[in-house]
Amino acid sequence: MKEMSLSGKTVRNRLIQERVSGRMKTPANWKEKLRRKMLPVPGILGREEYYSCAVLVPLLYLDGEEHLLFQKRAPHIKQGSEVCFPGGHFEEKKDTDLLDTALREAQEELGIMPGMVDVLGQLETVVSPRGIIVECFLGVLEISETSELVIDMKEVEKVFTVPVSWFRRNPPQIYRTRVEIQSSYVDRGGNTQVLLPVEELGLPDHYRNNRSEWMHRVVVYPSRPEIIWGMTAAVVENLVRKYFPAGSGQQGL
Repeated sequence: MKEMSLSGKTVRNRLIQERVSGRMKTPANWKEKLRRKMLPVPGILGREEYYSCAVLVPLLYLDGEEHLLFQKRAPHIKQGSEVCFPGGHFEEKKDTDLLDTALREAQEELGIMPGMVDVLGQLETVVSPRGIIVECFLGVLEISETSELVIDMKEVEKVFTVPVSWFRRNPPQIYRTRVEIQSSYVDRGGNTQVLLPVEELGLPDHYRNNRSEWMHRVVVYPSRPEIIWGMTAAVVENLVRKYFPAGSGQQGL
């Protein structure tokens, strides 16, 4: 054992000497070329496979305290009658980035013009198991009351505000949904649709079975006048915990 250890140490020393002497020198500029390609902030691998959205999280000052503004979707649209923040899908022909998406949708849905909102910054990214990525931007509305908004009734049934202090006093209820991974499924016509040919690829047999490997956390605020839940509630929970902790008063930001 001692001889092997000495031998290993000798080899390592030789390699170090060879590097120093230049016989194993890294090609000129190779590291710097690669370094310049590195992202300043790492992205999300496979992001192009996700449905990219953005929302504006509107904060306004009413009756002496901070409020969050919510909208209830019109009943006939996708996810109708649910509570959300203004926002929508990134449109390449209209938006240069996802902040553009959030501001454009806020203007279309609620008539929030660029001069009516001061965007403070970007909040955490939401990644949904349903294949959706949502970028969230916190903005202060420079309005004195919600009647100044111009609501598109084709998309929005109504708007309402909830004091941030209410969320501090009322922690959310937490539930779970089970996320299932399927390598194949039976469609409505009774036909088996193979998504991942496990046997053909020679993968381990257990991947042929549907698997539930984790539980998705669901946040619910059973508030009034409307229940706030799902991704919107998760954004609120994170915002209140990080920027408006208990005892912060009006100095949360």
